[in-house]
Amino acid sequence: VDGSFYAVQGNCPRCAFDLYKGDIVTDEAFGDNPGDLPRIACPTCSTTFGLKNGKTGPALKRKGLAGFVGSLTKTATRTDAFEDATAYVITREADTERVFMKER
Repeated sequence: VDGSFYAVQGNCPRCAFDLYKGDIVTDEAFGDNPGDLPRIACPTCSTTFGLKNGKTGPALKRKGLAGFVGSLTKTATRTDAFEDATAYVITREADTERVFMKER
């Protein structure tokens, strides 16, 4: 996002669906704390997670069929408790361009 690399776990801690299919949220009007941006929104339950720290945030409001499916999943998710996603620190060596990742 904007030239920065971020990594979080591959599945949503709330509904276990693939987060990589989710939407990246960069809109500052979305969250109360701009430091929590960017976020990724689960394509199934719409729960958002900070790409920097994995913290759970407000659900992304969806419309149409996606909003309908999201409202159904809120009652059928694996857990109603909001768990944070595992976030990873991404580093890159300037001279070799090798990329490394470690858990936060």
